[in-house]
Amino acid sequence: MGARPETVWPDIPYTDWADSCATLQLWTQIVGKIRMTKMPWVNHGWHVTLYVTIFGLTTSPIIDGDRYFQIDFDFNEHRLRIRTSDAEQQSFKLEPMTVAEFYTQIMRALANLGIDVVINTLPNEVPEPIRFEDDRVHASYDADAVNRYWRALLQIDRVFKYFRACFVGKCSPVHLFWGSFDLAVTRFSGQGAPEHPGGVPNLPDSITREAYDQQLSSAGFWPGGGPIDYPAFYSYAYPAPEGFEKSKVQPSAAFFDADLAEFILPYDAVRNSADPDAALLSFLQSTYEAAAIAAGWDRENLERDPVSPYTGPMI
Repeated sequence: MGARPETVWPDIPYTDWADSCATLQLWTQIVGKIRMTKMPWVNHGWHVTLYVTIFGLTTSPIIDGDRYFQIDFDFNEHRLRIRTSDAEQQSFKLEPMTVAEFYTQIMRALANLGIDVVINTLPNEVPEPIRFEDDRVHASYDADAVNRYWRALLQIDRVFKYFRACFVGKCSPVHLFWGSFDLAVTRFSGQGAPEHPGGVPNLPDSITREAYDQQLSSAGFWPGGGPIDYPAFYSYAYPAPEGFEKSKVQPSAAFFDADLAEFILPYDAVRNSADPDAALLSFLQSTYEAAAIAAGWDRENLERDPVSPYTGPMI
């Protein structure tokens, strides 16, 4: 923990790759929807997410009858790869292309592998969505920027996993939601929550309400876009307990955004700190404690001291 920021925490200014980021998000939505159509439903939509790997992002194994397949974004070699459990594979180069062309290529590759998939081609959670097969607007792919974004995800994923390990209650994996395009980890108190009002753009209210049917504290990372035009970490509670927004959190660069109803920590404040890991962990822990204390979580039975690396008996 605490490696030099200039070597492992890359600079990823959103404005420099905003068009590529928007295109990449739509590509991940296509891949994520493929996973969604094949996997059994898991609470809070955990069956649709993507995961950080040593070379990019993956679906993890997807069920297809009595076999599996897996879709991987390789941001080192810049290829999209599909492999099956019976040793067949297809791939194509990741380069500037329209969303429509990406959609055509991936569906053709799946068909070549004998994988039958039909998805809803309308993007979720983005303004003015264009169906994938018709989208010739988004076509940027800055390979260097995408690689730096992925290398940032590697570090964030690592720190998030240390944070996750300190909680023994119900907790999500560290995973990437392609709708909102955020890497997230969510803790649950074990108590129910009031019905969510819904209203997320281009997402059925029933999905949102199921995702927020339990009291939670969630943290994550956005590369930028929307109301926050820079890469940033966030943390929020649902339902937000009284006084949550007034809580004192760390590090000093963190602040509460009243419009978003979330605590925000700019990525650059972490990247440029003397100890990025410690800065990010302090944000994750202090914002979680703000939610858990104000809402009266049973912390004694939900938390444990960190065990990192594993120091128990060899088994």
